[in-house]
Amino acid sequence: MTDPREITPRRAGELGMDRPISRRDFFDGVATAAGIAALSSLPGHGLGSQGTSAAGGRSPEPLGIAPEAWHPPALTGLRGSTPETLGVPHALRDGRFWAHAGAGEPTGERYDLVVVGGGISGISAAHRWLEGDPDARILILDNHDDVGGHARRNEFTPPGRTGPLIGYGGSPSIEAPSAWTPEGKDLLGKLGVRVERLASCFDRTLYPGLGMHDSVFCDRESFGTDRLVALGPGRSAPRWIAELPVAEQARKDLLMLHGDPPDWFPGLSDAEKKERLSRLTYSGFLRDVCGVHPDVLRFVQTMPNDEWGYGSDAFGAVDAWGSGGHDGPGYPGFQGLGLDRAKPSEYNSPSVTRRWDAGEPDVHHFPEGNQALVRMMIGRMVPGFATASDMEGVTTARFDYGRLDLPGNRVRVRLSSPVVSVSNDGAPATATTATVGYFDGERVRTVRAASVIMACWNMVIPYLVDELPQEQKRALRAAVKVPVLYATVQLRDWRAWQRVGVSRTRFTGAYWCVAELGHPVGVGDYRCPRDPGEPINAHLVRTPAVPGMSPADGSVAGRRELLGTPYTYLEYGIREQLTRLLGPGGFDPARDIQAITVNRWGHGYAPEYATPWNLDFYPAGPFPAALARRRAGRIAIANSDSVPAAYADAAITAAYRAVLELRS
Repeated sequence: MTDPREITPRRAGELGMDRPISRRDFFDGVATAAGIAALSSLPGHGLGSQGTSAAGGRSPEPLGIAPEAWHPPALTGLRGSTPETLGVPHALRDGRFWAHAGAGEPTGERYDLVVVGGGISGISAAHRWLEGDPDARILILDNHDDVGGHARRNEFTPPGRTGPLIGYGGSPSIEAPSAWTPEGKDLLGKLGVRVERLASCFDRTLYPGLGMHDSVFCDRESFGTDRLVALGPGRSAPRWIAELPVAEQARKDLLMLHGDPPDWFPGLSDAEKKERLSRLTYSGFLRDVCGVHPDVLRFVQTMPNDEWGYGSDAFGAVDAWGSGGHDGPGYPGFQGLGLDRAKPSEYNSPSVTRRWDAGEPDVHHFPEGNQALVRMMIGRMVPGFATASDMEGVTTARFDYGRLDLPGNRVRVRLSSPVVSVSNDGAPATATTATVGYFDGERVRTVRAASVIMACWNMVIPYLVDELPQEQKRALRAAVKVPVLYATVQLRDWRAWQRVGVSRTRFTGAYWCVAELGHPVGVGDYRCPRDPGEPINAHLVRTPAVPGMSPADGSVAGRRELLGTPYTYLEYGIREQLTRLLGPGGFDPARDIQAITVNRWGHGYAPEYATPWNLDFYPAGPFPAALARRRAGRIAIANSDSVPAAYADAAITAAYRAVLELRS
């Protein structure tokens, strides 16, 4: 993509970047301090007020904004982990925070449970705790200005549409529900989420019925030219391979890989072949074993990015074999090995293993993704927050964020309140309470709790709980999360998509690796767009992990680059790539893009144990996560990092486990 320093005013104008659209532009990600301070003093969002005045009443509303008008899902521009949410955690990491913060001031509040982190795991922990103690007083603290963690809702109000247009900004689906953990299934049941009903809400015929299918966009970043190649029904491998802009030898190699590849490891047993694959990445297998042309490696590089957060150069070959057919063509080249598929290999990653026999289509979606689960739980715990908290009504319910942190609530959710310290009150073995400190935008405030659940990232916990043993801190820091960007783009219509015949595409090497139309899901009274002349959401995915490194090292390097990337560059890339994809269908970004929300998750997917990178302990163990999640007195650890797995049911399982530990 064009270097941001080379974006000329003329080119920016052509892409519509000079047009007023609905966005909250952070000027390269940094909002004015005055604006943030004013907004954050809203009740329930208090950087400063914690939703109450000194006298215990509700704070005055700044900027003339009533609390019920504060609606984070409708904010556009840069969202997710913004500089405001990361400022305090980064100051703690860099050793700068306590030099300026001063000692904590007690609020006088006492709780049965304090939860650090308001994502799926944290909210599930509070919900589970209430099942055993309905009268418990619970405080949930989070550094973001919205609930749900990575499960984020993006909301737009396009002209002419009745009701909002809703999309997801992370954690998009209940993937393979038959393979969910018992804890995850338990929560779905208690929330009344019927997965069969949810699947029926997904219209699998809408896009195909309009002649729109999956595709791959061979881009100039990979091949020196742009070419869209359709992968729809009836498009056999020889047909679409013939259209690829690759060298003739690469074409022959792809035909061989998709056709009848040989047994690359003759004379080895099934177990020995799988062990050999466990020591290779998928790109390494194709390059070093199959001897394919470099253009083949360029073509397959981004195949796993959307799901795993990194490319084929880091994705394990044994998991590529175990994943079967993804992204149309799938991961080819293994057929000749004659491997036993009756069960997974011991070297397959935990997620590949648990979904081995699931075989379910990816159709279990709420329009807002898994934030629906979060809102259903909060709606049951916080009176007045939601007008509906069932699966049919949650998407179109009204939400009052001003109700989240009222003094009379038994469960309070305090947003924009990053936790800075957690400690047992006395020796961990005998402590009966713990103290939690958080920053309210002006000072450190402290509360007392009988129990604390850390449902935040593993990596940040050593900076908050100083009393942990050094070996546990090292294990916590080893959980390097994979960065990811989810962009939701509200379009005037989707005629151009229909004209070019695609509903989804994978880019082989451009900045954004996936672009797709919103899932055709209508739940309850929510109606998904069905006419190409209607407004619709498009979703784009960017996985910043740097190629040529391990997933952990690539994630660190990619996160560093991401945090230095201005919002204008992200928006430019969205406009440019959609124009390259859809321009032949008449797409005009200045006319057709009406709003953009970029959800930046620098610490995104939970890292999963996978070969060849973790062969020093996987699959034999012991696993770092087991050491990292050890309870410390009245402090237990939840979150998906503690499993580790980047799926909603993993976060729920971790929450149930933490609650059980504190009650045992």
